[in-house]
Amino acid sequence: MHIKANGINIRYQVDGRADAPWLVFSNSLATDLSMWDEQAAHLGNRYRVLRYDQRGHGKTDAPAGRYTFDLLIADALALMDALKIARAHFGGLSMGGATAMGLAQRHPERLDRVIVCDTGCASTPQSAQQWEERIAVAQKDGMAPLVEATATRWFPPDVVAKNPPYLDKARQMIRNTPVNGFIGCAAALADHDFRTHVAATKPPVLFIAGEKDAGGAVATAMKGLHAALPSSRYVELAGAGHISNLDDPAGFTGAVLEFLRGE
Repeated sequence: MHIKANGINIRYQVDGRADAPWLVFSNSLATDLSMWDEQAAHLGNRYRVLRYDQRGHGKTDAPAGRYTFDLLIADALALMDALKIARAHFGGLSMGGATAMGLAQRHPERLDRVIVCDTGCASTPQSAQQWEERIAVAQKDGMAPLVEATATRWFPPDVVAKNPPYLDKARQMIRNTPVNGFIGCAAALADHDFRTHVAATKPPVLFIAGEKDAGGAVATAMKGLHAALPSSRYVELAGAGHISNLDDPAGFTGAVLEFLRGE
């Protein structure tokens, strides 16, 4: 389904009970709403699960230009407004996790509980340079040369060696990402900071990290976020990489469910 929000057509999908609390999931760079298939299937009996393709991804419009997290946050709010969702639980992974944290800091009145996954919530000079290099590749040669490079960054070496079926699903999502969308969102990732004010975040937050994401660097960064926000909860998924909900769907979904129940 599509709806016009914040000037673009946004693809979304709703699953679960019509009378249940809303739970929104926001995708990572170079994926689409299907990355949340397992979570939608298992959480739909308790929540009204809304998934959407972020700007430039899946079947959502992909305008040319460099995007910002201000824009991605405005998209999420406009989608909630268009669907008449006053408040919701909101979760996201990587780019979606930073979107969730930005929403929590800037619009706490719209969110109940927040799930921030596999993101340090801030760019660095080194990461900004890496994003600019990937943007240059996409501009010159499209998404094809980024498929395996991205997959080997996302998933631990032992997972890549085993090549489970979900790796091909991930590769296909990367390959199908519109070039405009990749460039736009990579630019946003090259310049963002939701780390500085993490201590002032008001809604309850669950941080989830894959143990092996970036060789453990992302988990370390997220432990720092958790330490700066003492009221938050931190869960590390053993053996999981960057797309932790694909590497360990049961552990991921279980952690989300426990947190949303307030346990």
